[in-house]
Amino acid sequence: MVNEKSVVKAENHYDAVIIGSGFGGSVMAYRLAERGLKVCVLERGKKYPPGSFPRSPDKMKKNFWDPSEGLYGMFDVWSFRDIAAVVSSGLGGGSLIYANVLIRKDEKWFVKEDLAADGHEYWPVNRAELDPHYDRAEQMLNAQKYPFDKSPYKETRKTQALQFAAQELNLDWHLPNLAVTFANPNQEPITGEPIAEKHRNLHDRTRYTCRLCGECDIGCNYGSKNTLDYNYLSEAQRLGAEIKTLCEVRSFRPQANKGYVIEYVEHNADREGQVTKTDQLPPHTITANQLILAAGSIGSTYLLLKNQQAHFPQLSPKLGTRFCGNGDLINFAIKGDRVIDGSYGPVITSTIRMPDALDGGTGRGFYIQDAGYPDFINWILEMSEAPGNIRRKIPFILRWLWVSITKRGLQDSNLSEEISELLFGTNKLDLSSTTMPLLGMGRDIPSGVMKLRDGDRLDITPNFKPSQDYFDRLRKTMENIAQKLSATYIDNPLWYLKRTIAAHPLGGCPMGRHQDEGVVDSYGEVFNYPGFFIADGSVMPGPVGPNPSLTIAALSDRFAEKVIENYEKNKV
Repeated sequence: MVNEKSVVKAENHYDAVIIGSGFGGSVMAYRLAERGLKVCVLERGKKYPPGSFPRSPDKMKKNFWDPSEGLYGMFDVWSFRDIAAVVSSGLGGGSLIYANVLIRKDEKWFVKEDLAADGHEYWPVNRAELDPHYDRAEQMLNAQKYPFDKSPYKETRKTQALQFAAQELNLDWHLPNLAVTFANPNQEPITGEPIAEKHRNLHDRTRYTCRLCGECDIGCNYGSKNTLDYNYLSEAQRLGAEIKTLCEVRSFRPQANKGYVIEYVEHNADREGQVTKTDQLPPHTITANQLILAAGSIGSTYLLLKNQQAHFPQLSPKLGTRFCGNGDLINFAIKGDRVIDGSYGPVITSTIRMPDALDGGTGRGFYIQDAGYPDFINWILEMSEAPGNIRRKIPFILRWLWVSITKRGLQDSNLSEEISELLFGTNKLDLSSTTMPLLGMGRDIPSGVMKLRDGDRLDITPNFKPSQDYFDRLRKTMENIAQKLSATYIDNPLWYLKRTIAAHPLGGCPMGRHQDEGVVDSYGEVFNYPGFFIADGSVMPGPVGPNPSLTIAALSDRFAEKVIENYEKNKV
C-alpha cells in the first residue's frame, strides 16, 4: 500500500484545512491564521467584489449554482418534498445573501431538556460561555443599528409600519444590530460615503456606506454590507491563510497515522453556459493535521453522509438528525392604507420579539421582522389575489407548474438550473407599494431528518407536525400586525402546497454531551475522530430562534480555541 503522505507534496500539507467560507469557516480561518497556523480555505464558489453581483434579468437568470449545467452563480436552491432551502455559493458563504441581522440567542433559549424523556433540545453550551465570542464577532462584523432617528433613515416606511403595529399590539419592537456600515468610525451616518478601512480588503476595492437600495439579499454592489470577505477572510489572508475559490470538496478521510486527506475538484467559471461532466473532473489532494468542515447545514451533512460508510464508520448515529428551519416563515400584509416601499433601506431594519414560555410568554418564542422582497415572489403573490374560482385552484396550478418547469419533478433535490428558469424566466409583476412582507423565525421543534436515498441523493423530511402550534401562533401574530396596518393578511402561497422555504436550515451534525446525543462535542470536535471539527449551522442541536448567523460565528470562535489547543500540544 502506498503511503498517502508520500504522494502529497509538503507545500500541500497544512496545519488546518477549512471546507467552506461562511460564518463558521471564515471565523475559523481568521482565528487560526492569527495564531500562526498554516491554513487553507477551500470554497466552491467565486469571489464577488463590489459591482460584480448581477442585476439584469439575463444575468440574474444565470446566478445559480449548478456547474454540471454551466451555472457558477451565487444561489444554490435545494428542493425536497415538503421544504426548499436557499443557500449561497461564493467566497463569504451565506453572508453574501443574508439580511445582515446580528441577534444573540436568548439566554433562556439555551435549553437543557431531558432528551430521554421526550425533550426536544439540549444545548451543551450556554449564553455566558458564548458572550465573549459574541462580543468578538460583533466587533469584527462592525455591528451598527439602523440610524432610524436621523434623516434620511427615519423616512423608512416599513420601519415606521412595524413600529406602529408593535405599539398598537403592545409588542416588544427594537432595532437590532446589523452587519451594515452606515457611518465611518466616530462620524454621523451618511449614504454613499467611502468606507475607511484599517487594511485594504482582499478585493482591493473601495466600499461605500449604505445607499438604502434594498438589495442586500441579492448581493451588495457597494460593499456597504459587511460580508465575511471584507473582514474575517481579508484578515485571514493578510495573516497568511491560503484561500482557494472554485474548489469543491468531494471527499475526505482520516490518514492511517494522524490527520486527514482532502480531495477536491477545480471548477472553471469561464465555462459558464456549457454543460460539464463534473464527475469526470480530475481530483486534487491536500492533507491537514486538523480538518474543519464548514459547508453549512445541508452541505456538511451531505458530505458526511456520502463519506460515512467508506471513511467514517464510527460517526454518531445522530448524523442527519435534529434538522429544523429555525422556524422560518414569510407571509404578507397586502393592500394596506399606507405606502410601505419595501425596497427602501436595508432588507431588514427592525424586529418584534415574542417571548417564550421560558421568559414570560406562552408557547415557543419567535421574532418577526420587516422584510424587503425579492422579485421572484411576485408571480406567487399575484396568484394569491386571483378571483375565488381561480384561487381555489392554486394548489393544483402550483403543483402542475412545479413539476412541469422542473421536468424531473421532485426526484432531484438540486434544482438550481430549473428554479432559475422559474424565478427569472417569466414576466415579472410589480408588488404593490403597500405590501409588507413579514419574516418570521423562532423556536420550531428540531424533528427533521436528513438522509441519503438512491445511493447519493440527499433527502430531508422536515416533520412540521410537532411545530404546528408554533406556526399557528406565529401566523396569528402576523395576522394581527396586518390588521393594525389596515392590510389584508395572506399566507405565503407555498403554504397551499404544504411546503416552506428555509432561509436558515440548521442541524444534521448536532452538538451533544456524548456520541449517543450528538455528532460533535461542545467545541465542535467530532466524536471518535480527533482533530476533525464541524463549524457551521449543522451543529445546532435545535433552533437558534433569532437569525442564526451571529451564533454560528460565536460558536466557531469558541471552537477555534480547541483547534488552537490541539495545535499547541502537537507542534514540534
